[in-house]
Order: sequence, then C-alpha cells, then structure tokens
Amino acid sequence: MAANALWYGDNLDVLRERIAPESVDLIYLDPPFNSNRSYNVLFGRKHGDDARAQIVAFDDTWTWAPETEQLYIEMLSGGAPARVADALQAMHGLLGEGEVMAYLVMMAARLVELHRVLKPTGSIYLHCDPTASHYLKVLMDAIFDVRNYRSEITWRRTNTHGDSKKWANVADTILYYGKTQTVIWNPAHEAYSEEYLASKYRHDDHDGRGAYQLDNMTSPNPRPNLTYEWMGHAPPAYGWRYDRTTMQRLHDEGRIWYPSDKSKRPQLKRYLGEMSGPVMGNVWTNIPPINSQAAERLGYPTQKPQALLERIIAASSNEGDVVLDPFCGCGTTIAAAQALDRRWIGIDVTFIAIDLVRRRLEDAYGEKLDYELHGIPRDLGGAKALFLESPFDFERWAVSMVNGQPNEKQVGDKGIDGVIRFPLDAKTSVGRCIVSVKGGGQINPAMVRDLGGTITNHKAEMGVLITMDRATPGMIDAANHGGSYTWPINEATFPRVQLITVAQLLKGEQPSLPPVLTPYLKAPRHAAKADQLKMDG
Repeated sequence: MAANALWYGDNLDVLRERIAPESVDLIYLDPPFNSNRSYNVLFGRKHGDDARAQIVAFDDTWTWAPETEQLYIEMLSGGAPARVADALQAMHGLLGEGEVMAYLVMMAARLVELHRVLKPTGSIYLHCDPTASHYLKVLMDAIFDVRNYRSEITWRRTNTHGDSKKWANVADTILYYGKTQTVIWNPAHEAYSEEYLASKYRHDDHDGRGAYQLDNMTSPNPRPNLTYEWMGHAPPAYGWRYDRTTMQRLHDEGRIWYPSDKSKRPQLKRYLGEMSGPVMGNVWTNIPPINSQAAERLGYPTQKPQALLERIIAASSNEGDVVLDPFCGCGTTIAAAQALDRRWIGIDVTFIAIDLVRRRLEDAYGEKLDYELHGIPRDLGGAKALFLESPFDFERWAVSMVNGQPNEKQVGDKGIDGVIRFPLDAKTSVGRCIVSVKGGGQINPAMVRDLGGTITNHKAEMGVLITMDRATPGMIDAANHGGSYTWPINEATFPRVQLITVAQLLKGEQPSLPPVLTPYLKAPRHAAKADQLKMDG
C-alpha cells in the first residue's frame, strides 16, 4: 500500500473487497459494545449559540434480523474456519438469537477478515468492556489461535463512580493477539516511582550527569583471569566483573565510585538518565481519558486519548508500517499513526465519522497531508449511488459540502436537513442559514417557497436548497423573489434563498454566504518533530 486511505462504508465489505491479504502490520479496533445506547456527536458552540449542538452518530443497539441469520449461516457453511463455526454454534446454544448473539455474529465475520489481512508478523488489539469481552476472547482464541494470545491489557479509564452496591466499573479490556508467535515488538518502559527513586538513586556528584545508584562490580562466579588489584583495592574472591581495559575506561569516564576505606571495594555508578525504566505491565493507570477540558476532545462518543493509541502503535509497529482501524470513529488511531510516521487505513460506516476524521486531519496537518478518500461521492454518479444506498447519509454529505452542521434526527426534520452558522458581530451573536436537501423525486417551486417559510418560522437569516437535479425556471423565479439579507458586519447583501445543485458543489462552487463558522470542535495543530524537539528542550 503506497498511500494512506480513509474508507466510508461497511468495514466487512471494504475488508473483503479492498484490503489485500497479509498487507497490514497492526490492527486496533474499538467496536461498539452492544450497550443499547445512542451515541451523540457534540458540535462546537460558537458565539454563544444556544441551539442543540449534538446529533446521533450511531445507535449501539443490535437485533437478530434476517441479515444476521444470513451471516450466521454463511459463517457456519464455510465462511469461517471450523473452530470458529464451532465457537459460534456453542454461543448460539448458550445465548439464543438475541442482541448479544447478533453482536457476536457481526464481530466474528469481521475478525475472520482482519485475520486474513494481517501480516504473519502483525498484531491485533481489540478494545472492549465487560459487556462482551469474555465472549470476544473466545472468538479471538478461535480465530487467531489461543497460542497466539499475548496479553489482556487493563486500561483504567475513569475514577470510581456510580452504583455503590457493587464494585465500580472503571476499566476497559484490550485483548492483544499476534497473527503468529513471531510479531513486531518494541518493549515499552515506564517511569520509576518516586519511592523507588528516593531509595535507589540517592547519590549525585552535581557534575551535570544527575542522580545515580551504586552497583556491585564483583564477579558472581570464579574468574581467575580477572583477579587483579585495582587502584590499591584488593581483588574480590571471585575476581572483578570487568577486564582491565573496561575498568580503565570506566575510571576515565568517572563512572567508578571509590571508598576512602581500602578494605571496601569500588562500585559502579549507574546514572538514572541512562536507565530505560521498568518494562511496562498490562495494567495501565497513567493515561487519563478524554475529559471536557482536554485539548484533543472532538466531541465524538467513545473517543480514546491519543496517548493510548500511540503506546500501542509504538510497541507493535515500526515507522512505515501499515496500521488499520476498521471502526475508526473520530480517527484517533489515524492521528496517532500519522504522528508516529506509520501508514494507515481507516474505515467507518457512518458519514459523520468520516467527515470528522477528514476535518481533524485538515486541522492537524493542513491540506498538505496525502491520503485517499474512498466511498465519498466524487461525481454525480457517486452522489446518486449514495442517495440510493442511504438517503440520510446523502443528506449529511450534502450538508457537509456547504460546511453545515447536519440535522439531529433522520425523521421529523420539518424541512431542515442542516444549519450553516456565521457571526453577526465580533462578540457572541450568530446567524443561521437553513439547509434543505432534495436528492430524489420531482423538484418544484413549492419547495423554494416552503424553504422561505421555514426561514421565517425559525427566525433564521437565510436558506440554501441543495438539489440533485437542476432547478426549474419556476424555482429560480421563486428564489429571485425570496428577498435579500444584509450582513450587519459590513453591510454586504446576499440572496435570502439560494439554490445550488450537487453537480455545482462537486465542482467546488459554494452558496454566497458570510464567512462560515466551522461546525466541528477543532482538533489541535500537530507539532512537527522539529517543533516538538524545541518544546521538549
């Protein structure tokens, strides 16, 4: 794979049709947990706008449906290895055809494909919570082989809270498997505790090299050829640990501590700054979750801290390797992979996620970042295909093309599919331009007049009607009679009701509006390595 890639679509289809076997070095996935919840994306609040600033990103609810039944039969009929089919059958007997089983069938099909695309030296990290972690571990054992299980990481994501009648649920589980028993591995180290430093690193010559501890220089086994006097100190019973050449080098470097009492032996100075720290364990308590004040917070449900992904990526991949996240959400895996000079593939089934990732990359890296965007319309044919596949995602895509915030709900929108916001003054006031999208059916002047009424009823300033087909002369006449709007900041005048087609948007044309406020919370700018070194220094 030569370039980074972001895919909009069902990850099962993308994996099966677009990702080559054994082409990925590392997989991280944080799939929905079947919690029967609706997760909302929080949008930025600008200039004191008090409108509801969130929309449903996805419903984390699973049901046993005909599609589930079909996928289950496919898995049992040769679509998965025999041991995977056996595991699914056993779970089916235990759980029946309910929500959890529907979730596990969905996950099993995707985990089989993830195993296929992973390189022999690759690893997979499956992030889950207690709702389904035990069932998922059985599936992982069946698909990746129990012998390739490497660790179960516990990440403490919050402090104690909630029900006082049981142990508080404060941690997530991350299941770590290899494709084989030979995987890429870069050991991670953590900092020493304050107690350890106080007890072990008690010495400092104040020569700029910092604190050190003293270590034994005697040999644990008899070494007659290393039994020699050194600087007036008699040799240990078994000899020294080092030969004369090494001892001289250590002496010249000032790395040997000499006692004033010749009956005592010299010791080696081990400087704290040269130590890696203890090897990191599988209980992670030093990466806080995303809170309301975090600079990286994008308002996406289940967003994980970038430090968590950077730890995983640094440990199980090298620069230039390919990192895949098939449930990429707001793109934290992608951001971490990009920051660590890895190539990446992100997949998500919701357009709102793909749009958020795209804007996150623009905020962090500008337009210079090179990546391929798949599944999003590039021409009129693609737009029509998206409308037929998902009219609601088509509406969200069209609204995003004019930098609007998509509608909160799929039904009951009362002619409003999105809102574009712009400042009315230099302080807090915000103006609104209502966006209405018509992707199919006959369009007519009544739609333009209806939009004008909606603008009035909702006390908005302007409105834009986006259509798949070219506007009729009657629609153009209705828009021309829709009045005008004067922007108070510079007295510029704009048509109150505007028409624009999907084809025009794809050519880069935009409605005539005041400067638009970006709808998403803004991601922080990525610091280049040179800039980061300046900050660290």
